[in-house]
Amino acid sequence: MVAHAAKYQGQSALLSRELLTYYRQVSNSPLVVVDVETTGALGHNARVIEVSVLQASLADGLEHQETYLINPKVKIPEFITKITGITPDMVYPSPPPEEIWPQCLPLFEDDRIFTAHNLDFDFSFLRTEYKRLGIRFYKPPLQKLCTVILSRMLLADLPSRSLPNLIKHFDFDISTSHRAEADTKACWLLAEILLTQIQNEDDESLLKRFGQQWIRLQDAAKILNCRKEEAQQRLEVAEVETKLSFKRTLPMYRRGGVEQFYYEQQGQQMSLL
Repeated sequence: MVAHAAKYQGQSALLSRELLTYYRQVSNSPLVVVDVETTGALGHNARVIEVSVLQASLADGLEHQETYLINPKVKIPEFITKITGITPDMVYPSPPPEEIWPQCLPLFEDDRIFTAHNLDFDFSFLRTEYKRLGIRFYKPPLQKLCTVILSRMLLADLPSRSLPNLIKHFDFDISTSHRAEADTKACWLLAEILLTQIQNEDDESLLKRFGQQWIRLQDAAKILNCRKEEAQQRLEVAEVETKLSFKRTLPMYRRGGVEQFYYEQQGQQMSLL
């Protein structure tokens, strides 16, 4: 799985059959699920104030979970306290980063699939926190599972794949949101459901579901191996199903339509040889 792992960060630009191979392998692998609460949105200028790390697999269920409040030695903004409920009085008596992060490191070091909801956010914070301590966090190739991305592929037409909304959709028994322990457990419960579907459904059914995913123009362009402007023109002519993104009013396309157009183009090129 090295080749698939190396490609994973750009996985929206992979073809569905490649993704199916990847997710089948992930479904049979042990996971390490992570969630962090932080003082801000960017890892390079904000700090982690709470982390939860959970080990689990479809074969064995939830195996182990550890959760820590961390004293970041910086001010906690009021809006963070409003979102998370984490107050300075809760955090400042807690151990500092140099005590917590080395203690957590063994949980990541047994070739488990790094898993999170909106993975890039959590991974960037962990990598930065370990870098501050002079510790290299993970060596490539790293296999990852982002439950946001997988939910977009298997739950394409839900109005939202935010974790609080998915908790409501699946009626998970989770009492709080925006706390690391609860959100990590919710991420695992979501991964458990989606990966069980990956294991149990046949290829044709899963590929059909993958085809319902809405992908960005830039990902469609990567699949078609051309510039975004050219991809947009070609997809418009081919009448591939499209919509505007909710936040940015940018075009998005059904994965299945883009891939069908791709295979048709490949077939035409082969016929000319």
